[in-house]
Amino acid sequence: QVQLVESGGGLVQPGGSLRLSCAASGSIFGFSVMSWYRQPPGKAREMVASMTSSLTSYYLDSVKGRITISRDNVKKTVTLQMNSLKPEDTAVYYCNLRAIGNNAWGRGTQVTVSS
Repeated sequence: QVQLVESGGGLVQPGGSLRLSCAASGSIFGFSVMSWYRQPPGKAREMVASMTSSLTSYYLDSVKGRITISRDNVKKTVTLQMNSLKPEDTAVYYCNLRAIGNNAWGRGTQVTVSS
């Protein structure tokens, strides 16, 4: 059973930076697609960034150039470096792992961008 635990959320001023981390358990991390999703207040969940096992990355258009996803297959972690944060980035951020037979979610971490 895969378990994902996010960390690194918090309150930051507009223009600031945050780094989110997600630690995974289990043996399939290296074969999985790792993604970060977010759910703003009152809105649907959306994918922010994703990285395949071959390190190909994909980004939501509105975060390109500001947010970077990375992964460490040895440590089984995926990181989201967020720079130049905007109030519209405020959301609960969730880590997701997808692999054959697995679709796991973390509990989420709150990111609030406000002055």
